[in-house]
Amino acid sequence: MPSARVLISGAGIAGTTVAYWLHRHGFEPTVVERAAEIRNGGYKVDIRGAALDVVTRMGLRETIGAHRTDVRTGSIVDAAGKRVAAMDGDTFGGRQAQDAELLRGDLNRILHESTKGEVEYLFDDSIAALDESADHVTVTFASGLVREYDLVIGADGLHSVTRALAFDRDESRFIHDLGYYIAIFGVPNHLGLDREELTYVGPGRTALTYSTAQETGAKAMFLFASEPLEYDRRDRARQQELLAAAYAGEGWEVPRLLESMGSAPDFYFDSLSQVRMDRWSTGRVVLLGDAAYCASPASGQGTSLALTGGYVLAGELAAAGGDFAAGLAGYERELRPFVAVNQKLGPANVKRMVLRSAGQVRMSMAMLRLLNRLPGKNRLMAKAVEPIHKAATAIVLKDY
Repeated sequence: MPSARVLISGAGIAGTTVAYWLHRHGFEPTVVERAAEIRNGGYKVDIRGAALDVVTRMGLRETIGAHRTDVRTGSIVDAAGKRVAAMDGDTFGGRQAQDAELLRGDLNRILHESTKGEVEYLFDDSIAALDESADHVTVTFASGLVREYDLVIGADGLHSVTRALAFDRDESRFIHDLGYYIAIFGVPNHLGLDREELTYVGPGRTALTYSTAQETGAKAMFLFASEPLEYDRRDRARQQELLAAAYAGEGWEVPRLLESMGSAPDFYFDSLSQVRMDRWSTGRVVLLGDAAYCASPASGQGTSLALTGGYVLAGELAAAGGDFAAGLAGYERELRPFVAVNQKLGPANVKRMVLRSAGQVRMSMAMLRLLNRLPGKNRLMAKAVEPIHKAATAIVLKDY
């Protein structure tokens, strides 16, 4: 069959991964991205289990290793800044020796570099309309460009435009709020952290800051429990008001960290949510990554799901030999059990990350102080994160 033309909406981890593998399998992928360029920076992400196999098959394992965050220690602190418990960075982050942690922007850039010259990228543009016929999809872009494709892949995140156009504009059908909000942004390294992560836990709200080997500054992250909040996703000022209100009167370094959000170019704020759908494709449009099955940042597996999903989708389409319906069915058959196991992690993890009451915080701090005195604390902590490693390896990748 002639090489099939595939449009991918979103140049994030999932979009660039599927573009790489589609090209390897003989397709002609084009990636459209709303941003003017590949996004740099971002928070730190982990690659585990099956996803490590994917980047190894891409020949990127060594390059990714050279961009590790190299976070060496992690500590829980109290309101006075005293370290209640401390452990090595891998144990604190729930990583095994072979796992890789790097900044999201670094991973995105590495993936993009691996496709340059082979994959067409349309930056500063997006999909405005989809018109599907029996043998192609006519895509109208926001720029006015009109093209025909054999298949469209929506890898455009939690609030996917592709999903809205092809499935339903009411995203509440698919997005399930876990009852928490998350904010992440860059801050000055005023604590002088050297590849270290500090976490403070208050009633219903957690704050942390960390530095990595790849940046001179630091990152701050906030997680807090809340009923649904009213705000426009494009209204950054309103989001910052809500974040400040949620942490009003909080101790430790929280007020100082919040001072930096107004000038942070990478400010991110959203609900901690999952995407759950009965099907990931309709006709010649299919969803990938967070657009289809966001597990939430609390799962620790969003990046691994994006890498693995991109590999499986491209592989199943190739294995189907031009029968898109069969390829999309194979994609769901292979990946759904893996997604189900990993989505279970999010709700359980966030309950440990954000403690709802002052009593829970006091009890947790007491237990951590006790744990910190035990000689086998790292081993005990490693055992506590075994579920994430079981989930990360809950799929056997085919050799397409």
